[in-house]
Amino acid sequence: MDMPEPVNTRISYSDSAPLLLAASSDRAMRLARSTADHAGFRIAAEMPIAAAATRLGQQAALASLWIEIDEDGGAELDSLLALAARECRAGRYAAVVSTVAPMLDPVVAVLGDAPIEILVDADPPARAAALAIAASSASRPLRLSDVAADRSAEQLRQLSEEVNRIATMLARLSAGPDQSPRPVIKSDDRDVPPVSVETVRRVIRARRLRSRYFPEDLFADPAWDMLLDLLQAELSHLRVPVSSLCIAAAVPATTALRWLKTMVADGLFVHRSDPHDGRRVFVELAPDTRNALNRYFAEVERVAAI
Repeated sequence: MDMPEPVNTRISYSDSAPLLLAASSDRAMRLARSTADHAGFRIAAEMPIAAAATRLGQQAALASLWIEIDEDGGAELDSLLALAARECRAGRYAAVVSTVAPMLDPVVAVLGDAPIEILVDADPPARAAALAIAASSASRPLRLSDVAADRSAEQLRQLSEEVNRIATMLARLSAGPDQSPRPVIKSDDRDVPPVSVETVRRVIRARRLRSRYFPEDLFADPAWDMLLDLLQAELSHLRVPVSSLCIAAAVPATTALRWLKTMVADGLFVHRSDPHDGRRVFVELAPDTRNALNRYFAEVERVAAI
């Protein structure tokens, strides 16, 4: 059921910068409201996607924007996401976009590299953590409502910093949280024969076979799984959208997105817009990454590398 157009504004006497909720349906709004209420954040307004852009323009002070998507909002959704991306880049507020797997490609296509956390079918702890991180990164200090008035601001800050530190550490490709990412070794790949697609497929099959005998999350290695999937696709002359690459990572989609964003930022992957569909983005190996993979497989040709 579509949401009604009128904006539901909650009256509050706090002077703290509030949280705005925008949702694609009544069900999505209930989910977003539950996340905010359980975390004790003051909600200034709840609005359908169609009314969100106008409401944002009227908001004098804003700590965070939460966008909940469970269905396609079309052009109105694209406009709201584009507005949020621009304003988050400008530092006006922080934002979180919570979506479902079928909407992942259109969301990523619009948001691009904007500093916005994207959640995909996230559970309550992940949603609460994302909201805390967004609030802590906002340019204006955020106070809690009366429900959590007894919590000190310092405790919230420390909690948010710890959650952010853990998320960043998991998403880094370097050996430690305080090290800069290691660049891919640049080399001339002309003297290295390209790896065969069947070799890459065998490695992928061997990695997947482990889940028959051990818990799948025991061997979680999303960076390597994404590298292998992109290499296999390139050798097969296929293109890989963001949603498919997240599936190949064999971890929750939200985690895969963090890794993907990191690897794009580090120059390992590149985004390519789909010329036939403006709401889809492909991911490709950067040239140096492709060369490094070819050299890797050349060196381990006689070794069972899984």
